Amino acid sequence: MSTTSQKHANFVAEPMGEKEVNEVAGVGPTYAKRLQEKGFEKAYQLLAQYLLLSKDEEMFKEWLKDEIEMKGKHLKDCSNCITEWSRAFM
Repeated sequence: MSTTSQKHANFVAEPMGEKEVNEVAGVGPTYAKRLQEKGFEKAYQLLAQYLLLSKDEEMFKEWLKDEIEMKGKHLKDCSNCITEWSRAFM
């Protein structure tokens, strides 16, 4: 796996609990606002979407592109973060 950010490392290092959606790697202020406008305020709600898509990383990326208009490195980082967290804790 490629080098990850400190934000990614922090997120996947512990249970999710009540973390805000902006604590997910790849989710900065702009994408956090878009997610919150769609009802995704907590990281576990974003995880729930990933689970609804049968933990299919490509489908999750498509959903992020279509619904949140996430692009590029942010898209990859967010998807990798949720995927790695789920592998570690589920």
